[in-house]
Formats: sequence, C-alpha cells, structure tokens
Amino acid sequence: MRLTSRTLLRTPSPIGATYALLDERDGGGGALLDLAQAAPAHPTAPSVVEHIVSVARDAHGADYVDLAGLPKLRTAFADELSRDYRGCVGAENIVVTAGCNQAFCLVTSALAEPGDEVVLPLPYYFNHDMWLRLDGLTPVHLEPGADLVPRAEAAEALITPRTRAIALVTPGNPTGVTVPPEEIVAFARVAERHGIALILDETYRSFRGTDEPPHPLFAEARWQETVVSLHSFSKDLAIPGYRVGAIVASPALNEEIMKLLDCVTICPPRIGQEAAWAGLTGAGQWRRERAAEVVSKRDAFVRAMARRPGGFELLSVGGFFGWVRHPFTDRPTDAVVRELLLKQDALVLPGTAFHPADHRTLRVSVSNVAESALHDFADRLAAVGG
Repeated sequence: MRLTSRTLLRTPSPIGATYALLDERDGGGGALLDLAQAAPAHPTAPSVVEHIVSVARDAHGADYVDLAGLPKLRTAFADELSRDYRGCVGAENIVVTAGCNQAFCLVTSALAEPGDEVVLPLPYYFNHDMWLRLDGLTPVHLEPGADLVPRAEAAEALITPRTRAIALVTPGNPTGVTVPPEEIVAFARVAERHGIALILDETYRSFRGTDEPPHPLFAEARWQETVVSLHSFSKDLAIPGYRVGAIVASPALNEEIMKLLDCVTICPPRIGQEAAWAGLTGAGQWRRERAAEVVSKRDAFVRAMARRPGGFELLSVGGFFGWVRHPFTDRPTDAVVRELLLKQDALVLPGTAFHPADHRTLRVSVSNVAESALHDFADRLAAVGG
C-alpha cells in the first residue's frame, strides 16, 4: 500500500514527543511538575458525576443522539452564550462536536478546498497548523505585535483570492494573550470586506478574569454571515476525556458541517454531552470558583516570575498559559526542555511547537498544579539558569 504525503510530511504531535521524554528519567529524581499539556487540576463537579452515572445506568443512556447534538445541550448552551455575550444565539446555531479540535477541523473542511489559505497568527496552536496542512490547506502566518496581540490591519495585508478564513485563539494558546474586543471587531470587519470567515477559538473564554463579554459580535444582526465561534467544555467542566465541544455558526454552514460530522462520528459521544449539559445547568457556582482558582494561579505565577529566575522571563500570561523566554542563546529550545525535565523534574512544551522559528520560548500550563508548585517551578528555573 502507499501512504499519503499529507501525513508522511507532517511531524507527530508535540504533546506526544514531549511526554516521550519521560522515558529518559531514571526514576531517581524528585516529584514531577507536569506543566506541559493544559489540563484542569481538579475533578469535575459532583453534580456532573451524579448525572453521568444515572445516564450510564439508563437503558437508553448509550443510544444515538441527534447529529447536531442533544437538543437540551444545544438550547442550554445557546442560552448561556446569549446571556454572557449579551447577544442572540439560538439552538439552531449550535453543533456539538467531539471536542474543540474536531470543531476546528470540521469548520475549515467545510469552508476551504485543497490549495486554499487560512490566516493563523503566530505563535499558532499547533493542532490548527497541523490540521490545515493535513487537509491540503495552506496556513498563512501572521506576525503579532510587540505585545503578542494579532492585529486586523496586518492580517488584511495577507489576504489573497485563495484566503477562506482568519482563525484566532483568544485567550491564546500558547501565549495566553486575550485579543481585545475592539480588535476582534476589527478582524470581523476585515473578514466581511473580503467575504471570508472569522473563526474564533474561544476554548478559554471562562478564564479571562472578567464577566464582560469577550466580544460584541453576537449582538450584531448579521454575525452569522462572518463569525464562527468554537468552544470546549473540557476546561470549564474538567471533562477533557469526554471530548465535547461546540461550533457556533449559521444554520447554512452547520448543515454542511453535519455532512462531515456524519461521516466522522455519526454523532458526538452521548456521555460527554450529558456531562456538559449537567455542568451548564447545575454547576454554575462550581465553574465560577474553579475559574477564579485559575486566575489566582496566574497571579501567583506572575509573582513567582517577577524576579526573572535564572534569566527566564515571563512574556505573557492568560487563560491556562504562561509564555516564557529562556536565557540560552547557545542551545536549542528542545535541549532546554529536556534539561528542565532530567535535571529539575519539570515538564513544559517548547515554543518551537507553536512557532518553528522561535528558539527562545516555552509554554507553561499554570492550570495543572497548585499555586505553591508554581513558586517551586520558578526555583527550578533559577537552578537551570544559574
């Protein structure tokens, strides 16, 4: 058999490559500080656990569900978005997916054909760049400003007749940077002028440290002609393994997306949808408390990094992440990551996973550990940096 060059030319996920480094530990080190993959440090809400247990015991708890997702989940999520964004989102705008990664893949496949282009700000979320290339699309990289915020004006200069979308992650992965609402509106205006989509990956929207709407676009009468918003319940509800996310878009686009979804998963897994519904409708206070904990962890990390331990510098922080510049100009970032693990038992992701030309940065997931461990991590950085 022959294998396609679309996969052969792609490198494996950097998550797997980073965790493979654990095999090099000799077992004699200290306790591992895992700050690599973004994951909630807490279990899901008890009310969510109780509900999914009842679903698992139900005679029909494993039945197929509607292709677009459980109607009660779509309605509950549309109501939450309409409230939180002070706009108008209906259940017909919602398609439930097996995680936000699948949402991005389905949307771009419905919008673009092989050879088309999608604008991605640097540093990008690696799975976005990876999927576009796997699907025969061309990612066009947008350099951010000095503050790491992507600018709509700069993105417009990259648009060609082959451009089909601009994709933003806000709060960012890997930088944590939150794109200001007015800049998101500016991106929407650019997309409108050129007849393309603005894809907003809003996985970390609940962890911005504010209840103000992330943007005002859902309050605009014609938002469905341009805006596609992607969401994840993994971080909000601490259910990453259940794989449940959502697409918020026009019914016309959703109809095309469901053709793809029908061939991929038939319908999103029911148990994850039931967990998401239970969390949306019965764990509001729990969600707010967990989000506040993440904000507190970010603040602790800022304090821990204020002294620039070992020459390491915190460039930005937000959502689940800190974006850190290491002080070494004489060694590749992969070597710095390996040294941090083997000598200091701290695991992070190299910045090259998100920007291949950036050899001085690391992504630190501040959500994975307690606040005290973030100060411990800073001490370990100091030991490496000398």
